[in-house]
Amino acid sequence: MTREEIAQTVDRLLADEFEIDQSLITPDAPLKETLGLDSLDLVDIVVLINQHFGITLKGPDFVGIATFDDFYRLLDTRLHG
Repeated sequence: MTREEIAQTVDRLLADEFEIDQSLITPDAPLKETLGLDSLDLVDIVVLINQHFGITLKGPDFVGIATFDDFYRLLDTRLHG
């Protein structure tokens, strides 16, 4: 799966899960603010990513994740080592 495919899948999944317009999700957009995340929402993201990508994320994985692009990079790294 390419990084572009990861981004497209993540954008669709998060827009559906958090019921926001997918056009608000851009690489430079702030992840937490755009989705209106609280700590419980991070659990939802962890489950969603595990179900669709088979990746298990933990709280420390989110340190330094500010934008959607940061999140795509994390997933790409975890998928492709």
